[in-house]
Amino acid sequence: MTKNADYTVPGIGKDNGKELASLLQGRLHALNDLQLVLKHVHWNVVGPNFIAVHEMLDPQTDKIREFADEVAERIATLGTAPSGLSGELVSERKWEDYPLFKADVETHLKELDKVYTGVIEDHRQVMGKVGDTDMVTEDLLIGQIKELELFQWFIRSHLEKVSG
Repeated sequence: MTKNADYTVPGIGKDNGKELASLLQGRLHALNDLQLVLKHVHWNVVGPNFIAVHEMLDPQTDKIREFADEVAERIATLGTAPSGLSGELVSERKWEDYPLFKADVETHLKELDKVYTGVIEDHRQVMGKVGDTDMVTEDLLIGQIKELELFQWFIRSHLEKVSG
């Protein structure tokens, strides 16, 4: 069994293809982790505004699953086998596990805000590295960052206090 094919996309050398795929693998792990965290919060959020948050998280989870699929397919297109294995995700991740179980809306949303910040910052970092080499991968990340930032705004809007 091999992890790398004998090809990559036209116009990008095999070494660059492997490097891009490696950067994207980290994003795939982050997206797979994020979709699990979102479902975990969906199941464990409680309190007066529970239903609004509970129902807000399902569409986010669905979109993040789509993002993971896009990234995995880009990795494969670049000539590398994407990994969706949980053991590899846990051993390679650079972040701590989500710390909460059953908790109120505000507590969960404050934690989710931190999670989104980490994913967005790392997506932006990878986007900056791939832009000169592969505009297709850069474009994929730009589109995902746009949606991730929107989802984070949804989270932050629940936390925002209006003073008057």
